[in-house]
Amino acid sequence: MRQWKRPELLWRVVLVGILLLFGLLWLPPADVPASSDLKMDVPGPVQEQKLVALTFDDGPHPEYTGPLLDGLKERGVKATFFLVGTQIQYAPELVSRLAREGHQIGVHTYSHVPVNGLEQEEFRLQVEGTRRLIYSLLGERELWLRPPYGILDENAQHWADGPVILWSVDPEDWKDDKVQRIKAHLVTHVRDGDIILMHDIYPSSVEAALAAVDELKKQGVHFVTVAELMEARGIAPESGQVYKRIEKNSG
Repeated sequence: MRQWKRPELLWRVVLVGILLLFGLLWLPPADVPASSDLKMDVPGPVQEQKLVALTFDDGPHPEYTGPLLDGLKERGVKATFFLVGTQIQYAPELVSRLAREGHQIGVHTYSHVPVNGLEQEEFRLQVEGTRRLIYSLLGERELWLRPPYGILDENAQHWADGPVILWSVDPEDWKDDKVQRIKAHLVTHVRDGDIILMHDIYPSSVEAALAAVDELKKQGVHFVTVAELMEARGIAPESGQVYKRIEKNSG
């Protein structure tokens, strides 16, 4: 079973040092578009389309995120990436590329810890600390939260400072490297308005995601970011609100 290990207490000391460094030595970021500046590339009235948000956690991975971005670009697909702070140092150029190519970026904490039960200062270091790392590369922008393991409590919702994005389809791509199993789960379970959970830290996940995209596109599915999906459905994102899938507005 491929899972994250719970981090050592040392992350607190390390993160405090990083925040101090970026606070004192902040440089202007590269000129990359914010997600709010990007438009959906969906033919026809969006309310009549099958729209799905493909999301990836735990990156950026220095070896696997790049090929995933290549594949998404070839297919004209935009996705949403929830980044782990400790991973950013290994591939900061990929963070800039994500933004440049129109993908939405969110935060998945600094060291992949559950956010339930954290004291406010610990939560701030994990979430706001990761946001500051991304700001240093891209400039300030909305960076929504996905809590590790999908676990949160009322305090985390209150402190989130933005929407909390969970998921409605999970192929459990971390369990094994069986590409056909992962692809089949996606193709058979995905419906309009779904938010798909995947991880860009496994080569099998990258292969399965791209294969599933090819098959689902044949079925008329259009892939958009989470923010675009909410906009298309006429839903205004609310801070602290948890979203698992985005239904069509019956009104």
